[in-house]
Amino acid sequence: MLDNAGKSIGALDEKIREIKRTDASKLQNEYERLVRGLGQSENTFESEEEAAILGNPVLPEDLLQEAVPGNIRRAEHFTAFLTRFVEYLKTRMRVLHVVAETPPSFLQHVKDLTYIDRKPLRFCADRLTSLIRTLELTDLDQYNALQKVASFATLVATYEKGFLLILEPFETENATVPNPVFHLTCLDASLAIKPIFERFSSVIITSGTISPLEMYPKMLGFEATVQESYSMTLTRNCFLPLVITRGSDQVAISSRFEVRNDPSVVRNFGTILIEYCKIVPDGIVAFFPSYLYMESIVAAWHDMGILKEVWKYKLIFVETPDAVETSIALENYRRACDNGKGAVLLSVARGKVSEGIDFDHNYGRAVIMFGIPYQYTESRILKARLEFLRDNYRIRENDYLTFDAMRHAAQCVGRVLRGKTDYGLMVFADKRFAKADKRAKLPKWINSYITDTASNLSTDMAMVISKRFLRSMAQPFEIGQDGISLWGLEDIQRRQAQQRQADAGAMADVNMRPTQADGDDDDDDEDYFGGLEDQALLDMRLGPAITTAG
Repeated sequence: MLDNAGKSIGALDEKIREIKRTDASKLQNEYERLVRGLGQSENTFESEEEAAILGNPVLPEDLLQEAVPGNIRRAEHFTAFLTRFVEYLKTRMRVLHVVAETPPSFLQHVKDLTYIDRKPLRFCADRLTSLIRTLELTDLDQYNALQKVASFATLVATYEKGFLLILEPFETENATVPNPVFHLTCLDASLAIKPIFERFSSVIITSGTISPLEMYPKMLGFEATVQESYSMTLTRNCFLPLVITRGSDQVAISSRFEVRNDPSVVRNFGTILIEYCKIVPDGIVAFFPSYLYMESIVAAWHDMGILKEVWKYKLIFVETPDAVETSIALENYRRACDNGKGAVLLSVARGKVSEGIDFDHNYGRAVIMFGIPYQYTESRILKARLEFLRDNYRIRENDYLTFDAMRHAAQCVGRVLRGKTDYGLMVFADKRFAKADKRAKLPKWINSYITDTASNLSTDMAMVISKRFLRSMAQPFEIGQDGISLWGLEDIQRRQAQQRQADAGAMADVNMRPTQADGDDDDDDEDYFGGLEDQALLDMRLGPAITTAG
């Protein structure tokens, strides 16, 4: 990437020389604008692609609105400045050992070797954007690497706390040829949400997967005024969470490192998939903790003949790190479900499928979570984050790892239920899901439906329960059930009429109360109702019910 950035700087130099010969006034006008300050420059973008490449990476509150430093105002001076910084990064990345340092330490090292101060680095991203616009460059992809270098410089010079720089000489642990990677990682999540808390007096954070609730005030740096977890109100029990702890041969199943590649565990995982392919109509989505583990499992299943058995019942599609391939797989998966054949989508927790793809109705009648999606604990970035959380928020490593894993597990299985009339199976295939400390970190709306009889199952027992559930859900949805948790206009009007009668009765009771002094009736009424009108009271009382039903 640094080589490409160097080439981009050369292309900028050539373009600058050309503009000087043909229209030098453009560069002069830009110089005068930069003297006045970036606050007066144009910050709008014509497209999302342009905003992604040219946008400033820092938070709006941290943007500098002052004049650009004199040593980078001239276009040719700025390109020379970038050249020095790129050459410095190349020099730093020639080491053969891991380096971890804070932004102030990095900036001091930059200043000692190149005499580059912190202030011009903070302006790098905006200064490059201004230059690209002045030169009227259209091929933005050509300057993508250089823009990343400029964004890196701006971020590292803007934030002194909450960030860490990690230089790894090898891209992977088993690599023998050096391929250094420079990470700028954010350790403090409160930095991103802090501007929201400062701007608004009341903030509501709501989601189906923010559990346990007490973890978020610590990590995001706020005190919760109201902290509640609600169960789901359903017309019928339209989802069934099951915890499978062992296979039909009574061998415990788990994705723990010590046993994850054990042939009996791999075979039992495959048996679970085969059995569910036999009984579940339409689509099944299976999640694995990582791409590497999914690849090893799929390869082992192929050797064992498990995939051939699955193909008898459903087509198989696999998510990959490539976004285009994954999109094609998703499209064909949906087509197979629509055509009645049904399909299995093998996916990865923390991947594209788990983050933002809905599998409503026939696209997801069952979700199987093979193992607990823990992060790779040997990652230096994760180790740095765990150390930061321990030192600053007193969050223990195991607590955070379990919290993070169960949050992603809940996000994965939640893909199956996307509406009140939808239904599906949620299968947790790992013996550790049966432990109380793991289940307690699942959202209340899932955990409350995991019964004791469904929390320690073998594959055979799970099939019996699943068949019974699918048979009951296959019955037509009764329209008469509307009004329990699925409200229509008539239900709302009926509820309003009932509430008006109740309010009228309450008003009559208030009027019959004895008063302490003459002429105080109006004050008593206002104090009793908090100074609200009838309609306001009605809206307040009706609102939560509608929200819960929605």
